[in-house]
Amino acid sequence: MPKLKTRKAASKRYKVTGNNNFLRRHAYKGHLLMKKSNRQKRKLSQVILVNESDTKAIKLMLPY
Repeated sequence: MPKLKTRKAASKRYKVTGNNNFLRRHAYKGHLLMKKSNRQKRKLSQVILVNESDTKAIKLMLPY
C-alpha cells in the first residue's frame, strides 16, 4: 500500500496539539488594517482551536 501524501497547504495552516486537536489562526488580519481597531487586531492575532466539526476533514489532510 502506498504512503499517504500530506496536503502541504493544510500543514502550513494547522498545528497538532498534544490531545490531537488542531490550532489555527484567525482570518482577516492580512490587509486593510488601518480601519480595524487595535482591539480587533489584537483578538485576530490569537491562536484558537479548530471547531469540532472541521477536525475530521483536517485529519484526512494531515495523515502523519
